[in-house]
Amino acid sequence: MQRKEFSLKEIAQLTGSILVGNPEVLIAHVSDLENAGPNDASFLSNCRYEHAMKISKAGVIFVQDNTFVNTDSNFLINENPSRAFQQLIELFHGKNLKLTAFENVHPSAIIHEGATLGKNIQVGPLAVIDGNVSIGDNARIGAGCIIGLGTLIGKDCILHPRVTIRENCVIGDRVVIQPGAVIGSCGFGFTTDKNGRHTKLNQIGNVVIEDDVEIGANTTIDRARFKSTTIKSGTIIDNLVQIAHGVVIGCQNIIVSQAGIAGSTETGKHVVIAGQVGIAGHLKICDGVMIAAQSGVTKSITKPGKYGGFTAIPLSIFNRNHVHSLKLDKYVKEIKELKNRLFQLENK
Repeated sequence: MQRKEFSLKEIAQLTGSILVGNPEVLIAHVSDLENAGPNDASFLSNCRYEHAMKISKAGVIFVQDNTFVNTDSNFLINENPSRAFQQLIELFHGKNLKLTAFENVHPSAIIHEGATLGKNIQVGPLAVIDGNVSIGDNARIGAGCIIGLGTLIGKDCILHPRVTIRENCVIGDRVVIQPGAVIGSCGFGFTTDKNGRHTKLNQIGNVVIEDDVEIGANTTIDRARFKSTTIKSGTIIDNLVQIAHGVVIGCQNIIVSQAGIAGSTETGKHVVIAGQVGIAGHLKICDGVMIAAQSGVTKSITKPGKYGGFTAIPLSIFNRNHVHSLKLDKYVKEIKELKNRLFQLENK
């Protein structure tokens, strides 16, 4: 059973924070800056919300060490306030939030006799687990999930309701997949004959998702035609992302909602792909690249940095060009005036 309250002295010690304020104050809840009360903890991780911090009634606020604090209030100074705040949430609620009242294996779940389930597994109502599936210890399989033939799932994974994982995919440890995601659907591959008729190409590869990956709701990751579509460890993928067949996503990437990555493209480590970015197929994106929202990438990116626009170019150039484009009317007027003056000078 989780404790109901902690003193600021205890919280400072447990989160590795420096306390400014009264160590005896008790905190019983967490909340945002606007709604927090005297027994609530909150946090500031973005300077845009400093005004909300100044008027907040929170009992304590986690802040970074470069934030000016009023000594009349209570603050916990931490280099990463958001992470420290998450530690406090876990103190109150535990690391594993209760997702459902259903425990163990629900009687309506359909589990093939050839499947292997580890210890302490939850399987929700109407889930289907096919033959030769292996699921590691402490996994939680939500209602209506479908796990296809021969799929391997590691330990401590969470599949929220209605996740579909097709045949022969491999899921590592501590992977979280949000509702409605589809893993291992067929890649988009067809041949077209001289009469314009399309014939589907068989996709006989799979999807491999390494450890500590999170995949957002209704995201789709297609299976490779021959080998594996791979999502490497630590990557976070938002909702409504499309990852095509044969793509390799590097370690610790962040891919934001509605991005689309075409087949056989590879990204390096620590790549950030913002919302609605489109990346063409068979490209390579090197380590440390950030691509701004709604950009279109049609060529490989070989140098780390920020890129934006269509087609994507270094973001500093894109921003400068955009500023110039807003002044086109002014430039046209000036050019006309200069042409008139030049004409007058030449005809004197």
